[in-house]
Amino acid sequence: MSAEENQVVLGISCFYHDAAACLMKDGIVVAAAEEERFTRKKHDISFPINAINYCLQEGSLNAGQIDYMAFYEKPLLKFERLLSQHLEMFPFSFWPFYKALPSWLNEKLRVPTIIRKKLKYNGDILFIEHHMAHAASAFLVSPYEEAAILTIDGVGEWATASYGYGKGNEITLLKELRFPNSVGLLYSTVTAHLGFSVNNSEYKVMGLSPYGKPTYYDNFRKIIDVKEDGSIEFDMDYFDYHHKLTMPGKKFVEEFGPIRKPSEEVAQRHKDIAASLQKITEEIIFKMLNRLYNETKMENLCMAGGVALNSVANGKITKNTPFKSVWVQPAASDAGASLGAAAYAYNVIFGNKRKYVMESAYLGPSFSGDYIKNFLDKNNIVYKTFKSKDALVKLTANLIFNNNVVGWFQGRMEWGPRALGARSILSNAANPDMKDILNRKVKHREHFRPFAPVISKEDVHEYFEIDKDEEPFMLFVYPFKESKKKLVPGVVHVDGTGRLQTTSKEENELYYGVIKEFEKLSGIPILINTSFNIRGEPIVCAPEDAYKCMLGTGIDYLVIGSFLIKRDDNPKDMWDSEKIAKD
Repeated sequence: MSAEENQVVLGISCFYHDAAACLMKDGIVVAAAEEERFTRKKHDISFPINAINYCLQEGSLNAGQIDYMAFYEKPLLKFERLLSQHLEMFPFSFWPFYKALPSWLNEKLRVPTIIRKKLKYNGDILFIEHHMAHAASAFLVSPYEEAAILTIDGVGEWATASYGYGKGNEITLLKELRFPNSVGLLYSTVTAHLGFSVNNSEYKVMGLSPYGKPTYYDNFRKIIDVKEDGSIEFDMDYFDYHHKLTMPGKKFVEEFGPIRKPSEEVAQRHKDIAASLQKITEEIIFKMLNRLYNETKMENLCMAGGVALNSVANGKITKNTPFKSVWVQPAASDAGASLGAAAYAYNVIFGNKRKYVMESAYLGPSFSGDYIKNFLDKNNIVYKTFKSKDALVKLTANLIFNNNVVGWFQGRMEWGPRALGARSILSNAANPDMKDILNRKVKHREHFRPFAPVISKEDVHEYFEIDKDEEPFMLFVYPFKESKKKLVPGVVHVDGTGRLQTTSKEENELYYGVIKEFEKLSGIPILINTSFNIRGEPIVCAPEDAYKCMLGTGIDYLVIGSFLIKRDDNPKDMWDSEKIAKD
């Protein structure tokens, strides 16, 4: 046994996007959360003091009891890349360098000072290379004893993708793709060109892609040299991200047409560009994976990095590569690298054997019944109390069956960008109008955005063309069986697929119970599950957030802990529009 086996490690990611913290205690992930959930600022990049304080509270610790801090990248190496790219493009790069310098001098190069000052921490701080942190987040908490590993994102220090393998508590990275050649930055460039926000709306482009045809595929091949091993080389004359604050270059606009304004209607051209981007992205990923398999001969695959959230590509991996089993960490983006940094420190640097498998993403805050009741009473909110779990489950299912939209707030908050039955909005997947109702009245988002199905685990093979028995983290898209599509129009995407989540009684008793009660009423073991938030806001964290979200949307009922709130019983003018009273 290692002398370090009982150490406490806190992993941190911040200052670019998706700031987060993760606490490992004796090799077990005790808590993990993104900073955005506490500050209510989507993709918050700031030092994750609120997430850290939550993790310490969950672990019954103070900062003085942390043995090691692990940071998710090496700032000096990243600054070296910044200097190199801007010197190469000088004087054209002067303005973005000038704009970036204050944050480097005040934050990014002062990570140890900031950690010690904000947390009053005097211990060791370990810096893990960015893609190694991603690799660790994928493999070290996976169910596999050995697996191939692919990490793929925008850019870390220099790497934009890397691959290798893990065995036991060791990770070996064999090869990396380097800046400026990046699948993640390509996806972000097109996201910007289509009028959506970068590092926030890439999933919208993915959701838009089935509405188009890949008529621009040859245009992408013109500017990207895709080699058989999956390595790529960009013609940088088409891009600006390496020396400007914008991403698509003048030649890119000439090739693909004018940049769409955010207020402009999404036209067929935009849909076709999205479809073409998705096609070439999948081609690159599958070439990378085929090369990786040929080098490792391992049938298990772990993936992380922002591009690993491309659930459309994920669902096609086993059909387009020799890999038999694929596992993606639920917070695959930079937030999850905080987990990877902690796990790498504990398992690799300290040499401890792995003893934790991430079977659940419920790693965030929970709120007691007394806390919720006190909040409701203090603010004069009308509510009813469920007398039993059985009553809660049956009434919720009945509300959904009668086409009510239900805000669902139960237990510990999810880790990662997907709502998985702790902070969810639930509704009737059998209602053909429900997608439009949710997009228009509840989510306030684009009409083309799909909604995800959640299904009881034992029924998944009856409804989906799927090659495994469960998908708890909603990170894979699979085709519905042809005979089932007409039964659940609310969750069948335009191409006949759905971004699937499975659940079971063991994983989430109440959530599963509502699905099975709904099945008794409808004959269908599927609900619409979408995140409990509106466009532009993070998923709700606390009861205060949930109630405010309900009042700002068309949610009909809120099931929060053991309490039921009906929208019509609580008029909007009860609340100050800018601030909710908090304890």
